[in-house]
Amino acid sequence: MTLVEMVSDKSVVSGLDRQSTPHGPFRRFLRGIIHFFSYHLILGRRSTRVTHAAGFRLTVRPTVFHPRYFLSSERFAEFIGSLDLSGRHVVDVGTGSGILALAAARAGAERVIATDINPNAALSAHENARANGLADRVTSLCTNLLSALSPRPLFDVILSSPPKHAGEPRDLADRGWHAGPKYRDVAALFDQARERLKPGGRLYVMVSSDSDLNLFSSLIEGPVSARVSFKNIRSSSNR
Repeated sequence: MTLVEMVSDKSVVSGLDRQSTPHGPFRRFLRGIIHFFSYHLILGRRSTRVTHAAGFRLTVRPTVFHPRYFLSSERFAEFIGSLDLSGRHVVDVGTGSGILALAAARAGAERVIATDINPNAALSAHENARANGLADRVTSLCTNLLSALSPRPLFDVILSSPPKHAGEPRDLADRGWHAGPKYRDVAALFDQARERLKPGGRLYVMVSSDSDLNLFSSLIEGPVSARVSFKNIRSSSNR
C-alpha cells in the first residue's frame, strides 16, 4: 500500500510520479477470486461484529468495511499515530468503522469529523468514538465525501482510504471495494479537498498497486500543492 501526501499552499501540483502497471490475466483472475470471497464472507455479512484493531475496540455493523480482515486500515492507523496532530482539525473521508478518525484523535487532534456515505458506517463510527472514550472530539456525519461541509478552509488534515478498485459496486456493501467506473464515486474528493484544506494543510490518501495510478494522477493535478510525496506501507491485503 502507498500513502499519497499532498500539501496545500496554493501552488500547482503535478500528478503521481509513478505509473500503473498493466495487470495480466492471472492477476485479474486472482483479484476477482479475492473480491468474491471478501464480498460474500465479509462485506455482505448480515451480522454486527465486535473486533479489536489498532488498539481500539470496534463495533462493525453490516455492510461496513471490516478493519480486522483488511489490514490496510491498521497500517494507515499506525502511520497516523506517528503524526503530531495536537490541536489540529481533521476529517476522515469514508471512515467505515471510524478507525482512522479514532487514530487521529489519539494522536492529539482537537476535533475530528468522520464521514461516510454509508449510514451504517456513520453509526459505527459514532458508537466506536463513545466506546473508546473519544466522543468529545470525534463526531460522525453521513454524507457523500465532503459535500455536506462548507467549502472553506476548515481542516489541517484530510484522511481517506477510498475503495481501491474501479468498477460498478453491486450494492452499499460493495462500495467499500469498488469506487465506480473510473473511480466516479471518489473523483470529487480532490476538488473538495482543495476548497476545505487550510494553507499548509495535508491530504493523505491510501492507494494500492491495484489502483489506477494514471487516473489518480489526473485527479490530483491542480492547485492543491507544490509537493506530492509517497510513503510505502506494508500490508498483506490489497484493501
